[in-house]
Amino acid sequence: MIVPMILSVICLLLLGLSGWLFAHGIRKTGHERVLDRLAHGQPQLAADKVKWVGLERMFLRAGLGRPTQHLGRWLLLWALAMLIGYWLGDWLGLLALLLAPPITLRLYIAWLYRRRVKRMIEQLPQLLDYTVRSLKSGRTLADAVMGGIDASEDPLKMAMGRVQRNVQLGVNLPDAVSDFAELYEQDELRMFALGLKVNHRYGGNASELLENLIKLIRERDQGARQLRAMTGETRMTAWVLGSLPMILVSYFMLTNPGYMLGMWSDSGGQVMLIAALVLQVIGCLALWRMLRSV
Repeated sequence: MIVPMILSVICLLLLGLSGWLFAHGIRKTGHERVLDRLAHGQPQLAADKVKWVGLERMFLRAGLGRPTQHLGRWLLLWALAMLIGYWLGDWLGLLALLLAPPITLRLYIAWLYRRRVKRMIEQLPQLLDYTVRSLKSGRTLADAVMGGIDASEDPLKMAMGRVQRNVQLGVNLPDAVSDFAELYEQDELRMFALGLKVNHRYGGNASELLENLIKLIRERDQGARQLRAMTGETRMTAWVLGSLPMILVSYFMLTNPGYMLGMWSDSGGQVMLIAALVLQVIGCLALWRMLRSV
């Protein structure tokens, strides 16, 4: 009796929180419209630096915006999912739906981030090449980089809109690109920012520097592709080792389900299955870490 009451109180609290966030969002939108009308035609002030928290940083790097935009809705759905899990599977279902959504969200964000950054690095030489051609035609370095951003395609154009906004707010170009590189934590972007800083501080031939950077990025990409081809057998072995236990369990459940169910109905069998599951997860994580280091 106590557990349903606690879950009901949690659900009511989440409903109240979602209502408060919705009302706060409406008031904030109204205030922003008023401020936009008052600030129309006025010079833009420099925006305060955002103090990144881990979740907000992950969302921005994955291109999902800010996590607070629909926080109340997602918390409400999560609470309903936990209630359904408790209704269907008692405490085991509650625990599963308590842990599964955050883990799934974390893995999905990491996958989106890797795919987005990979595409951005592939597009970076095109932006640098456009910048070099603009410099040779007589444009300044800042104008050439801004023009290269405008001529780029998504996701690089959308991500580097952060650089354009910072430059429009008065931040110099090397610092804006350095802030962008630190957000995405990629060596190629850091080299780009470092090259702009060196040119801004000591001068020199910016077009030659950027051409060397294009060559370096393409050589790194070629080396990474060669390494991936050389380690294909190792990665395939890791996939087989990680998936083989799950394939065997699926085969047993299809051909002889009483074998696995009989183990689950026994206390000693439950301990063995849970231990096997934990060891399987640890082994998959170890293989994943080893593959990332290759």
